[in-house]
Amino acid sequence: MRAPGRTPLVSVAALALAAVGAASISLAIDSYGDDPTAAGIASASTRAPTLADPLDPAFDVPAPVELRTSAYESTWAPVKRAVTARSAPSRASAVVARLDRRTPEGTANIVLALARQKDAEGTLWIRVRLPVLPNNSTGWVPRSALGGYGIVSTHLVVDLGDRRAMLLRNGRVAFRAPVGVGTASFPTPRGRFYVRNKLTRYRNPFYGPIAFGTSARSATLTDWPAGGFIGIHGTNEPDLIPGRVSHGCIRLRNEAILRLAQLMPVGTPLTIRA
Repeated sequence: MRAPGRTPLVSVAALALAAVGAASISLAIDSYGDDPTAAGIASASTRAPTLADPLDPAFDVPAPVELRTSAYESTWAPVKRAVTARSAPSRASAVVARLDRRTPEGTANIVLALARQKDAEGTLWIRVRLPVLPNNSTGWVPRSALGGYGIVSTHLVVDLGDRRAMLLRNGRVAFRAPVGVGTASFPTPRGRFYVRNKLTRYRNPFYGPIAFGTSARSATLTDWPAGGFIGIHGTNEPDLIPGRVSHGCIRLRNEAILRLAQLMPVGTPLTIRA
């Protein structure tokens, strides 16, 4: 016997569940229109589960480094294996020069990277500035022959007429100094080059405390030990600077070359102008 005026709890629960089930079926049918067929879903119990949106990857593969990321930045790379530079990005193109892994001074050989392009087979080629005669030569080498890219924001400008050197960093002057340059018989070549290496172990005071090797070449003679290449170095005759006093190399007073060495990394583009 039940107390008057009370509804059994079991009956209330059953009614509530029935109402929820009917509402679920109604919602499932309404969401697919008035005529659920075999192509749709007949009831909530047969509906396929919805997958969650994929999560963002924990690690994104970075885009390749551009050869020039801003107006003031330049890209260089070491030569990873001996390679032939060609006149165009193709193995069938004419040979321009051959590049070794090491410089005549025994340091890693680097090249200034200027552009890149894929050939018909999908091989990536890099156009590089070459340390060969004639000066201002460029050529194409496979990207696989080069190591990782380095980026510099410096640019050294040598004015032969004024006999002064100026280092730009991010487009602004960071260093100025008078220089000694080649004589009329052994002129310093003009053009676009780059700083190839930095040397600190010369025992001869003639070169000062630090010297830089460049990609510039002399068609006659230089006072650079490896011969033919244009160096940037100190001197044991500071009173001759500025002037036309060398066999093609660029000389600075020792205090100036030490300061320049603090500011100018290897790979820096070099412009020598009249």
